[in-house]
Amino acid sequence: MYKVKVNPKNLIYKQLIDLAFNYCDTFHLVIRKDMGKIRHLKKMLLKIKPSLIELREESEWASTILDDETAYVYYYNTQDATTRDFIKNNVDSLYSWEQPELPEDLSFFKNGEVWLATSSHENECYIFPTNQNEIDNLQNINGLELEKEEE
Repeated sequence: MYKVKVNPKNLIYKQLIDLAFNYCDTFHLVIRKDMGKIRHLKKMLLKIKPSLIELREESEWASTILDDETAYVYYYNTQDATTRDFIKNNVDSLYSWEQPELPEDLSFFKNGEVWLATSSHENECYIFPTNQNEIDNLQNINGLELEKEEE
């Protein structure tokens, strides 16, 4: 497991997103119901609706566990170039996926397991590479600051 030490921005963000889309088969975005008006966020997600796998109302997702509340968790496949472009080009940093402006906690999954988990409000991201090739490619992103942690 690797902790991302500094918010990936600009080209670093785009390269990380490309890796995540290449390695993972799904990702999610979260809309918290307790954080103000959400209608505009739901409209925004219509742009990537063709990639939507399912919408769940959950109290737990890749980076968060809520006590007595639920949020809308949107699960998408990573196979569509339009969706990849939407994720890459709508913001300029990983932690920009934060309410109230945008859905939050962009996270990626590989074969049903968390590969990248983001908590935007906490400015935290963890990556769980599954092989040496993935580790090498992450380390080859110039400027991506990673710290190896024990699981």
